[in-house]
Amino acid sequence: QVQLVESGGGVVQPGGSLRLSCAASGSIFSINAMGWYRQAPGKQRELVAIISSGGSTTYANSVKGRFTISRDNANNTVYLQMNSLKPEDTAVYYCNQHILMLSGMSSAYWGQGTQVTVSS
Repeated sequence: QVQLVESGGGVVQPGGSLRLSCAASGSIFSINAMGWYRQAPGKQRELVAIISSGGSTTYANSVKGRFTISRDNANNTVYLQMNSLKPEDTAVYYCNQHILMLSGMSSAYWGQGTQVTVSS
């Protein structure tokens, strides 16, 4: 079994910063891509950023230059540093990790979601 635990959400004023974390635990052999998605009320879940096992990154156009995704392979953790936050960044943020388990099975796992609210 694998569990992903997110932390770091909260309420911040426009222009502020937050750092999200997502740590995986369980019978993990290796982790391929790690990513962050978000879902605002009444909208579909959308990709925010992805980081490959080799460190290559991809960002949604709406967050380029403001958000930075990074990973700590030793601790099976992915981070999302969010700067210059805007009200339109308000959403529930979900992490996603593509995990190869010790059993040899591979699957994509989701965190429980963390609320980010940008408001004055």
